[in-house]
Amino acid sequence: ATPHLVKIYQTLTAEGIDVLGTRASREQYEAVKEAIPEAVWDEVSRVLKVEKRDRKRIGRIVVCTGGTADVPVAEEAQVAEFFGTNVTRFYDVGVAGIHRLLSNMKAFQGASCVIAVAGMEGALAGVVAGLVDVPVIAVPTSVGYGANFGGLSALLTMLNSCANGITTVNIDNGYGAAYVATQINRLACGGRHLSEEVVEEEKDE
Repeated sequence: ATPHLVKIYQTLTAEGIDVLGTRASREQYEAVKEAIPEAVWDEVSRVLKVEKRDRKRIGRIVVCTGGTADVPVAEEAQVAEFFGTNVTRFYDVGVAGIHRLLSNMKAFQGASCVIAVAGMEGALAGVVAGLVDVPVIAVPTSVGYGANFGGLSALLTMLNSCANGITTVNIDNGYGAAYVATQINRLACGGRHLSEEVVEEEKDE
């Protein structure tokens, strides 16, 4: 319920903890905003966050989508930015016009991992994994026509891909993909696990 959400944000921010929530509605945002003026809500991703600390960002991941309808799920990549990862975005580069993907391949160089978000048949992740040498996190979305079964067709394509290096998260789980990508990026950059950072912050307090 919204009152409980507001209380959670108030409690954590009062302790100096930055807070991020996903799938927030405008009503929830307005309620949190009234209590915490610093609250920011992104209408596309529905991410609701309160950030009071400046974060140093390390490394880089790439987030790409098959089409523009996949963008709301992909924009949950703000989770990675929240935890200190640089994010490069390429939207609407699906296999239906594969030249759009191939013309941007240079930007994938140096990335710690790639998040590939796609609905319909979900072919984007397998194609990307065949072109890069870093882990690919595949995110099926519930976007598509007819027999896409609410994203199940994309999920099965990604799970059954013959390309190496793919890990698939659940349908529309942009948050989960972004969090795992953050962990991969931290390790690739020689950084600490997120849990280690939280423990150290508590000790500093």
